[in-house]
Amino acid sequence: MGKGGGCMQSKDRAPLGAVPVSDRSISIEGEGENPITDVSAPIQDGVLQQVTKKLRIFIVFYSMYGHIEGLAKKMKKGVDGIEGVEGVLYRVPEILAPEVLEQMKVPPKGDEIPLISVDKLIEADGLLFGFPTRYGSMAAQMKAFFDSTGNLWREQKLAGIPAGFFVSTGTQGGGQETTAWTAITQLAHHGMLYVPIGYTFGAGMFKMDSIRGGSPYGAGVFSGDGTRPPNETELALAEHQGKYMAMIVKRFAHS
Repeated sequence: MGKGGGCMQSKDRAPLGAVPVSDRSISIEGEGENPITDVSAPIQDGVLQQVTKKLRIFIVFYSMYGHIEGLAKKMKKGVDGIEGVEGVLYRVPEILAPEVLEQMKVPPKGDEIPLISVDKLIEADGLLFGFPTRYGSMAAQMKAFFDSTGNLWREQKLAGIPAGFFVSTGTQGGGQETTAWTAITQLAHHGMLYVPIGYTFGAGMFKMDSIRGGSPYGAGVFSGDGTRPPNETELALAEHQGKYMAMIVKRFAHS
């Protein structure tokens, strides 16, 4: 394990809780455990004053036309639904020139979601990375962000941190799975722990009555020509992934 703030697994950790594949969608509820407490807080009047600290999952994404952003916001809702955990949204920096974005008819981004710096990553208890695909792998904007993490890699400061992916593709065969496959190499070099969702979404992973993105590797959306918004199932899967990751992070924190 590197020098960084990764977490070590414990043989005595509590079980995550059953997440069976059933004939209905799974709703993951909080385990009822207390948030992490800082027992180094000062003692007042002979009583140790515990300061509760929420675990934080950074949802770091690049979204050109808003599809990934829509999933990210639902993912935050899922994370926030688990007691003692909160989701924090961040964008990665844009690398295309404004005039190029204008020609591509990319809508302007608001400033309510801040840009993330590379060094900020080490403050997270868990990470969820979202990005559109480009020929079956992550968009250049997200790849450029990962490429700038060399100093963190050198000291393995992200080693042991749980991380997952969610993606956007134009078509059903456009890379919903390969985009995640090719992104796993980034986590492997950093020593991060890849957390797929598997089939924990239950029946929603098996239904064939509507077109939907997403796979066992993570939530996803089909954007079509750029005008198709995420549908109800895609958004529900994103919220589920947020809850699932929050449960995983709590499991490590309470190990």
